[in-house]
Amino acid sequence: MSSRRFGASVVVAGLATGWLAAIGAPALGHDPSRDQYENPRDTAAYIAAQEDPRRDAWQKPEQILDALALRPGQTVCDIGAGPGYFTLRAARRIGEGGRVFAVDVDPRILDALRERLDRAKVGNVTPVLGLGGDPLLPAASCDLILLIDVYHHFPDRPAYLRRLVRALRSGGRVAAVDWHKRVTPIGPPQDHRVAREEFLADAAKAGLRVSTEHSFLPDQYFVVLQRSGRP
Repeated sequence: MSSRRFGASVVVAGLATGWLAAIGAPALGHDPSRDQYENPRDTAAYIAAQEDPRRDAWQKPEQILDALALRPGQTVCDIGAGPGYFTLRAARRIGEGGRVFAVDVDPRILDALRERLDRAKVGNVTPVLGLGGDPLLPAASCDLILLIDVYHHFPDRPAYLRRLVRALRSGGRVAAVDWHKRVTPIGPPQDHRVAREEFLADAAKAGLRVSTEHSFLPDQYFVVLQRSGRP
């Protein structure tokens, strides 16, 4: 996707590019079967691909959430939530007293997420229609913010991270999972990846430091960050 097209579309496109490439589908490009958000026009097929068990094998969502030790009553934000791959899992873990802000920029996908939430009788998720450069989160509202396979799409990455920092409560965390910028058996093209070192440099500019790092994802880095105490 060209950077000129970044606007109200690319957070979801990041998810689509990442997981479609990872399960062996071709990289996204100009395709009449896709809409203005570069998502498949067939919403049911898009959701089915997101939930494909093959994604579980390399994404390890339950192990990621185990490592983050979510607690009942916490507030989580899922950036680029799509139809809820991580959102629904997090919602179950934090319980009825918790809240998940499911941020996305594609209204159609948020409609699909709402339908899934209704069917699953999940009432602790708030869908948020964000902007490409701003998640539109309330200040000091989140205990944990998830950035899963979306970071390379933000137009001004440190600025976006600074907006996330403002949304953190005291002691809040940002958990980032993304592809190593090297040849891997699965994953998106190299130009769709942001190296771990580049991400951490951006995070430092935004006032974040690494508090924990996990290594159980062979093709992705998984870092957990907190405020560094510096602006």
